[in-house]
Amino acid sequence: MHRTASDRIGVGVIGASTVNPGWAMTAHIPAIQALPDFELRAVSTSNRASADAAAEALRTPAFANPEALILHPGVDLVVVSVRVPYHHALTAAALEAGKMVFTEWPLGRTLEEAEDLDARAQRAGMRTVIGLQARFAPAVQEARDLIARGYVGEVLSTNLVGAGMVWGDRIARAHAYAVEADHGVTLMTVTMMHALEAMNFVLGDFTTVNAAAAVRRPLVRVIEDGSPLQATAFDHIALGGTLQNGAIASLLFRGAASRGDNLRWEITGTEGDLVLTAANGNLQVADLTLRGGRGEQTSVAPISTTPPDGVGANTLRQYAALARDLRENTRLVPDFAHAVTRHRLLAAIEKAARTGVRQEVV
Repeated sequence: MHRTASDRIGVGVIGASTVNPGWAMTAHIPAIQALPDFELRAVSTSNRASADAAAEALRTPAFANPEALILHPGVDLVVVSVRVPYHHALTAAALEAGKMVFTEWPLGRTLEEAEDLDARAQRAGMRTVIGLQARFAPAVQEARDLIARGYVGEVLSTNLVGAGMVWGDRIARAHAYAVEADHGVTLMTVTMMHALEAMNFVLGDFTTVNAAAAVRRPLVRVIEDGSPLQATAFDHIALGGTLQNGAIASLLFRGAASRGDNLRWEITGTEGDLVLTAANGNLQVADLTLRGGRGEQTSVAPISTTPPDGVGANTLRQYAALARDLRENTRLVPDFAHAVTRHRLLAAIEKAARTGVRQEVV
């Protein structure tokens, strides 16, 4: 049953600039506007001019600071869609104000920040959402269902090769912050972890990991003017490990777009194989094709293709799942506790890459 206007979930989006549109305008606001369970009730940006522009474009109250949005009485759910260094303070403030919070991945710059926010959410008793949307891709969900039904038999191994698309030797000024490790938006922390979220959702979690990572393009040029940037964020990452079901897993992420396959994920079992591919190396926003073969088949054939429905489609599906969670008291959407498990995996991968020593994942 659809909610009426009076009982819709009021949403406030931090980071919804229409002047320099980012992920909030690309994914969050279209999802909120498309679903009857939600109503956009406020946005905030970094200054008065951009707030005024957002208010006019979106026809909703717009603030030049996030604190006013968080305290807005019509806002039930605060969306934190800004750069990672600001996630902790804004998310903590929203929880303190007694609001539900949807924070983009990564939850924090560090494991400690993520653990702190999860503890705050537990104390506040508030629903939380982490922006890990790859599991909502139809092809990912179908792969999980096929494996649960025994399509491939016992899973023996899995291999995923992807491309970060933007971490090449040239980068747009709008994305330049991504080449600096301290900003928290890197090939390892974002693109790779979204892919591992899909892998773990389909096949189960890691028990151990080995990893190697390097900055293979230390000098990067800004596309607009050719100015140089010193890259500190890893642009090539390889890891291997063991999953809880005993399967061997490997993953390689390259920083820039490839002239070959930008995304290819293979799952091999005793009875069959599944292969997911896409032109976009960022699995969480890619239009995926799922192929499979089993038994006497000697090759894989198409099973399903995710239609080209836009990079924000999986975020819309995540909002739809959140609406169901709130109506039916289910737990379809990953929360901050789940985010902490992914931060712990990330910490193990970082330590393995730094030390060259296999790490247990706890």
